[in-house]
Amino acid sequence: MQLHTLTVHQLSQLLADKEVSSLELTQAYLERIRQKDHELQAFVTVTGEEALAQARLVDEQRLGGEELSALAGIPMAVQDNICTAGVKTTCASRMLSHYIPPADATVMGRLKKAGSVLIGKANLDEFGMGSSTGHSACHDTRNPFDLRAVPGGSGGGAAAAVAAGEAAFALGSDTGGDIRQPAAFCGVIGLKPTYGYVPRTGLISYASSLDQIGPFARDLKDLALILKTICGHDAGDSTSALLEVPDFRESLSNDSNDIKGLKIGLPKEYFAAGVSPGVAARLQEAITKLEELGARCVEVTLPHTEVAAAAHYALACAEASSNLARYDGVRYGLRVEGEDVQNMFMKTRGQGFGSAVKRSIMLGTHVLSSAHYDDYYTQALKVRTLNSQDFAQAFEQVDCLLTPATLTTAPQKSDLAGEPLTLVHSHRCTLPANLAGLPALSLPYGLSEGMPVGLQLIGRHFDEQTLLRVAYTLEQNTDQTRPQPNPADQK
Repeated sequence: MQLHTLTVHQLSQLLADKEVSSLELTQAYLERIRQKDHELQAFVTVTGEEALAQARLVDEQRLGGEELSALAGIPMAVQDNICTAGVKTTCASRMLSHYIPPADATVMGRLKKAGSVLIGKANLDEFGMGSSTGHSACHDTRNPFDLRAVPGGSGGGAAAAVAAGEAAFALGSDTGGDIRQPAAFCGVIGLKPTYGYVPRTGLISYASSLDQIGPFARDLKDLALILKTICGHDAGDSTSALLEVPDFRESLSNDSNDIKGLKIGLPKEYFAAGVSPGVAARLQEAITKLEELGARCVEVTLPHTEVAAAAHYALACAEASSNLARYDGVRYGLRVEGEDVQNMFMKTRGQGFGSAVKRSIMLGTHVLSSAHYDDYYTQALKVRTLNSQDFAQAFEQVDCLLTPATLTTAPQKSDLAGEPLTLVHSHRCTLPANLAGLPALSLPYGLSEGMPVGLQLIGRHFDEQTLLRVAYTLEQNTDQTRPQPNPADQK
């Protein structure tokens, strides 16, 4: 039995039936990492001994007759900008290369309470700033479908680990598509929940008003289970929503008529020039399938989509400039001694940050400067409001939106040489949802020239259930939603 190919709910059933122990399962995943990660380089840190100790504890609890969560004993990866007590959390940066948090992020605490086994910390673009996981101070991660291709970013490590069977599921963070774009490139499911639904306490900030923690999974049942575990109010997070969390698994119906009469909007701005023929073809197949299943697909307009991207970058860089000011060599993180305090600041930040982070800080500082604040930051805030109004008007007509998750499939790394901003355009379809704080899900839907294609579903605030409902109906009525890397790689 190839345990690394099974879903979380399948593994959970095997554990409950005592056909496999958590220790055996964890050992199988660690062996998978040993076999594959020298090629993929999905992990910054592998927590082998800690994982085996956690797995033994879950097995003891199960043998003792304790009632356990469906996630108990399941190996997971967590992106390396989510704090893990006693385990290095580096943000893939020299600045935090030796940082060990004193406490877990809230989501980590909830998953630990559920019994999940942390198997490692996944690679990312430094501080989440990038679109290829090629801006990590540790190493570049590769795409399991083609080692020459990028896995996307900034959460490419987590997406690659799940796609390659190195973790049963993973958590990442999404500031402008950092879960959904790599999920699309690597052929897994990725969800950015509604802003405030999942606590951000313990997530090392990039852009606080845009960041959101979310899961990577292989199927919708797994996603619903993980989401139920990590959602919910946290008194330590002032942006956390005080709402009752439903059991998202109840949204998953095997009735093929479940979406009959549902209205799905197709924003014309997302279907404009730039979508590759392969992605466009898979998207049209999905639209046809949804209509066959009884949904109504209608064109809608989001007129500020083009300027929303520019506003997102202005706001994200401005917030990054502010958030990253704390890394000065005084309180924690890297310290490079200098002739005086100012020289120490300069050397520490100069050597501690990579090029992508420096670019964001410089742009953000410019945006926030007194001479340009009204020209850029204030205008970006106005566009943010217009973007939210566009979505509100669209949702008066439809129940959810369907778009491409990315304009193309994953490019090869060689195609990006000398073009640091090339992949920025791959987030064009994902940025507006972050600006509006809306939930958005990336669902794999077939291949184009051997590489995964991702669809994106966007919903109303706190209406993840509709996204799961539509995605699950597609998943159950087509074989397109579970692309696999080369079968030889699964042996």
